[in-house]
Amino acid sequence: MLNDLALYCRYLRLSFRAQLEYRASFLMLAFGSFVATGMEIVGIWALFARFRTLNGWTLPEVGVCYGIAHVSFALAEGIGRGFDTFDRQVKSGDFDRLLLRPRSLVLQVAACEVQLLKVGRFAQGLLVLVWSFLHLPDPVGLRQLAITGLAIAGGAALFVGLFVLQATLSFWTTESLEVMNTVTYGGTETAQYPLTIYRPWFRRFFTFVVPLACVGFLPVLGILRPSEVSPWVPFAAPLAGLLFLLASLRIWQVGVRHYCSTGS
Repeated sequence: MLNDLALYCRYLRLSFRAQLEYRASFLMLAFGSFVATGMEIVGIWALFARFRTLNGWTLPEVGVCYGIAHVSFALAEGIGRGFDTFDRQVKSGDFDRLLLRPRSLVLQVAACEVQLLKVGRFAQGLLVLVWSFLHLPDPVGLRQLAITGLAIAGGAALFVGLFVLQATLSFWTTESLEVMNTVTYGGTETAQYPLTIYRPWFRRFFTFVVPLACVGFLPVLGILRPSEVSPWVPFAAPLAGLLFLLASLRIWQVGVRHYCSTGS
């Protein structure tokens, strides 16, 4: 396991060096990512400039939801991008080459495409999160920061798990199913607002099927409205993201066992 992690870190170093070879291009792409994702918070600001609150939630409170969701997703995209584009490896037959190597398939696939330019989304989400904390009526303490860290880690694990499931479907469908994008990229859009604004069936889906509420909304409640949730829930709920990732990896192993090559 340690050898696999060392190899993965080596992959990361090589990928970063390659992407930084043309620094002007990298900076422009990262800035483009920053601006593109920043347009979403501009839309949210315009909404609150008109209506002031959203189902009782203020702009800084929604900003906490937004920041946690986008920082988590940026980390997941940076780490698990190889799974997001895995269908190309299946169609081209490149996955067969990975099978011949005596190393962890998960780490090899994850390291196939590490996008450093996702730092733009990460920086934008982090900036919104810091701004929101500074504009809350009550100061943010160590407890809230600890919950935030757990929520980001759990959210990143959840989104990587979704990428793994999407990749697993490619063993049978070859093409990456667009419906999965409604859960991965659409899940980010969902998590940037409080879950209470959605219909009951929608909340149940993103709580018990895809536990987005456990890594986003429940920790946010523990940060902003601790009286509305048990003290242990904000700390324990993000573990659902890790459990979801572990379950996704088990399903991935089933897909690998049933893989029959491209036939090309």
